[in-house]
Amino acid sequence: MPGGAEGAHRRLGAGRPAGPSAHAPDQDRVRPDGRAQPRTLCESAVNRPGTVPARLGAFSEPDLPDPDGLRSCVHCGICLPQCPTYQVLGEEMDSPRGRLYLMRAAAEGRLDITPTFTRHLDLCLGCRACETACPSGVPFGRLLEATRGQIERRGRGPARRALETLIFGLFPHPRRLGPALRLLALYQRSGLQSLVRALELLRPFPRLRAMEQLLVTVPRGGRLPALVPAVGARRGRVGLLTGCVQRLIYPQVNAETVRLLSRAGWDVVTPPGQGCCGALHLHGGRLDEFRALARALAQAFPEALDHLVVNAAGCGSAIREYGHWLGEAAPAAALARKTRDVTELLVEADLPLRPIEAVATYHDACHLVHGQGIRSAPRALLARIPGLRLVELPESDLCCGSAGVYNLLEPQMADRLLERKVDNIAATSATLLVAGNPGCLLQIAKGCRARGLAVEVLHPVEVLARALGS
Repeated sequence: MPGGAEGAHRRLGAGRPAGPSAHAPDQDRVRPDGRAQPRTLCESAVNRPGTVPARLGAFSEPDLPDPDGLRSCVHCGICLPQCPTYQVLGEEMDSPRGRLYLMRAAAEGRLDITPTFTRHLDLCLGCRACETACPSGVPFGRLLEATRGQIERRGRGPARRALETLIFGLFPHPRRLGPALRLLALYQRSGLQSLVRALELLRPFPRLRAMEQLLVTVPRGGRLPALVPAVGARRGRVGLLTGCVQRLIYPQVNAETVRLLSRAGWDVVTPPGQGCCGALHLHGGRLDEFRALARALAQAFPEALDHLVVNAAGCGSAIREYGHWLGEAAPAAALARKTRDVTELLVEADLPLRPIEAVATYHDACHLVHGQGIRSAPRALLARIPGLRLVELPESDLCCGSAGVYNLLEPQMADRLLERKVDNIAATSATLLVAGNPGCLLQIAKGCRARGLAVEVLHPVEVLARALGS
């Protein structure tokens, strides 16, 4: 039996034709020459569980990946068919099991944090579909975030560092993002956008092109009232997280959320000074920044709230992790325990809904269905609307490729997943696509525009607001 990395390479590749695997024909598009190739790693021990030693090898304090979490994977492979990157690439090291093997090998001191190691972790969407599938309860999301924290502390190459500086310096800061969006609105209205797209001037710059293709017509949104009282019988008092992207690109979603909650009997408090929840930072391994934002957000909301209502799946999932990353005694953890998705509260209300004659299909945002376990409430709400025919979307819980800012960092993989999502949407013949996360709305709207599908992409509260009327 051949030994070492070369032998492992031969064992893994035995019987396969050269080039992309038969079930992953687009591998070369996502992993072109010059990128890390998974078969350069020795995988011979992936199915031989051992004991993770107390010293975590290549990892250093703080925020070590949990050794018990690393040990809990039994390598059964049930997660593999649920993993978007494994479905596209068909490579073990681009599956949850493979990535856990890499993390564990680094923790055991058998592998350093190399460019190859980092590449496989970067390609992960962090969608947590593997957690939903896993019979052993492996906390993959937390292990991934801790490992990304280790990678970030070691530093990035200049190109990646420049892109991350732009993204994290802009998107989580509404006071910066707002002026940037106003400039983009001028870019749209001037006709320059049409010219750039017609001449394909951004084709040589895939990440910049991905950012530009996401652009929608930037609406003008007003500031929400600090307090909107309940209409009718009062049920309690809630706070509303307005978010960063949501408040500027989809302000109508926040406005309709307030209106629906008020009609459902809730006093709605919207602190004007609230900031970012830190979701992008958590998913990117910027854990110190994430904690600072979590503490600031907790201070922005009054303690006397029954719930914190969130209408963005990624934000809600991150906030519910505050207790893990800051400690259960922290004020931010108390806020996390009150956090609810807007659909969880609205499904308990008896709203007078008028008919909408349309065919709708629902996309499960990853951080709603996998991150928070919310699947039935949005569907139940849509099913209550008279005349609205709800058609189940094939692979409804497969990631659309947005995944926070993944579609900006990894546009090729994101586009492959988006093509698959749009194929499934087209198969339903729906005229409405409903999703509970702003990143998904932007990504899927981009895909439908490119395909020429006459599909309106809406948040659940927008559909409910139409049915409620004025």
